[in-house]
Amino acid sequence: MSSPAPPAARPRMTPAERRATVSLASIYALRLLGMFVILPVFALYAKELPGGASHTLIGIALGAYGLTQAVLQIPLGWASDRWGRKPVIYIGLAFFVAGSFLAAAAHDIGWVIVGRAVQGAGAISAAVIALTADLTREVVRTRAMAAIGITIAATFAVSLIVGPVLKAWIGVPGIFALTGVLALGAMAVVRFAVPIPERASGERELVPGQLALVARDPQLLRLNYGTFALHAVLMALFTQVPFALRDDGIAAERHWIVYLPVLVVSILVMLPFLRRVDRPDRGKPLMNGAVTVLLASVLGVAAALHSLAALCIALTVFFAALNLLEAMLPSLVSKYAGAQTRGAAIGVNSSAQFLGAFAGAAAGGWLAEHLGDVSVFVFCVALIVLWLAATATMAAPAAPAANYSMGET
Repeated sequence: MSSPAPPAARPRMTPAERRATVSLASIYALRLLGMFVILPVFALYAKELPGGASHTLIGIALGAYGLTQAVLQIPLGWASDRWGRKPVIYIGLAFFVAGSFLAAAAHDIGWVIVGRAVQGAGAISAAVIALTADLTREVVRTRAMAAIGITIAATFAVSLIVGPVLKAWIGVPGIFALTGVLALGAMAVVRFAVPIPERASGERELVPGQLALVARDPQLLRLNYGTFALHAVLMALFTQVPFALRDDGIAAERHWIVYLPVLVVSILVMLPFLRRVDRPDRGKPLMNGAVTVLLASVLGVAAALHSLAALCIALTVFFAALNLLEAMLPSLVSKYAGAQTRGAAIGVNSSAQFLGAFAGAAAGGWLAEHLGDVSVFVFCVALIVLWLAATATMAAPAAPAANYSMGET
């Protein structure tokens, strides 16, 4: 009897694909640092500003970045399909730089809101992810997208740790200024490190009605809602967690001693599951399981607000689920969207992400001010339960085609 054929070797990234993945992930990290690094310190800082006594205004200031991101992701993702990824990325980073320095110079909550809104006008997520897809083959694209997802998670982890430290050293205005400087560095990365696709994005023909096709796709709709819910829950929780840590006896500048072990352990827990993302038969069950764990962790955070040890455990579980979902969702959107509509599809998904960030921060602030802290957790639980209902009827993603047109190393 003949022996069974050995399993096909896992395709490797080419040097160009690795370079593209690393450089684009670094751009994502430098820009997202501006959104994440203020999360652990902003609510306490804003409360001391003129106008900051209102939890609602604090939530709006925290989420204003997400609102303008949400509004502009679709048109800029679409523009990147037509006129090229790099020009759109340059323009978006310029807006981010301007908004960062405006927020740094603000002396009241109103001008902080304006600065955050201008920061958010740098809506380049869709263009960056679409360029990643342009520069990678389908058989390795999941790994490239997962690398960006891991970078998002790592940036979030670093931000929560260094945010309180930076606040003690340079203050929140200094943090805003620093993020502006880092965005200037991201422009240099775009210029000197990011490869140019073999076929320029501007050569593509726009598919008539592509945005409507993307908006009506039932699988993309489920993923877009999931992205919205994930970031709404995250931002809503951070209208509560900094105050809970303060009330548990941890000074604001020492919050990093909680976030560091929580995030390190959560990433270690998440990594074994991330290796299964490439397998089509595991994608949907893995996502459903992560959403279920997310729900349990939010309930755990709500029950543990007045116990530091229990709160740390609940936050560890929360971040493990969140980091895994952050890595999975961009890859799944790329799989379901066709090449001609990828920029528009990712633009819609990115809009959902940042709309969720705005809605979660604004709703969290308003609910805490008018209905009490418990209402914030009810809001989060409702969003996640709806997400579970949506994923129950979701089709599994198709296996990638065996495409080796770019060659392997």
